Amino acid sequence: MGSSRSSLRRVPDGQQLLQETGFSAAVLLRLHQRFQFLDKDSRGHLRSEDLEAELSENPMGDRIVGAFFQPGQETVDFPSFVRVLAHFRPTEKNRTRGGEQPEPANSRNRKLKFAFQLYDRDRDGKISRTELLQVLREMLGLQVTEEQLQSIAERAIQEADLDRDHAICFDEFRKVGPVRLPEPQHVAVGLLLHQEGMARCSLNIQRKCDLCHFHLWN
Repeated sequence: MGSSRSSLRRVPDGQQLLQETGFSAAVLLRLHQRFQFLDKDSRGHLRSEDLEAELSENPMGDRIVGAFFQPGQETVDFPSFVRVLAHFRPTEKNRTRGGEQPEPANSRNRKLKFAFQLYDRDRDGKISRTELLQVLREMLGLQVTEEQLQSIAERAIQEADLDRDHAICFDEFRKVGPVRLPEPQHVAVGLLLHQEGMARCSLNIQRKCDLCHFHLWN
């Protein structure tokens, strides 16, 4: 533990990230090593293509990569990289915070806001039937027919759309999202965080790995 904390001095904003994200010093160091591996030209930041190369075979890769970049942003530095990943930490149900402390990235509310953005591609504050269908097609591909996809999307909209505007706003998503809508990001994040030789462990839960346990719903 002491060795990890002393090594953290080499990590940009290491102490601040330690407090802000809830990651341990050891995990932050491993994430920094992974960031450096992805930053093959040692620029100190990542471009979308650096992440896309790691997720090229994952149907949800583009959505996950997009989550790391704000509109108009072309690069992401290490602190920003870690702050995005912090959304995928399991929620600490017994954790309390004072009035001065910001809401942690892995709180249920912030997890849901992050997940909502993965669906809401046009950033209009609503998940349309078309956007939901896009997620389903990317996730399920040829496993089901187009007719079945249409039926799944229609049923999800009907169950979640409380104000009957044929779309799902964030308040509606917050009430039913974790139960009714598919989770598009779990495997992709696990793959992103591993060296190539370790990439399969997020697909094979028989082999425990603390960097595989990133998810949004809990």
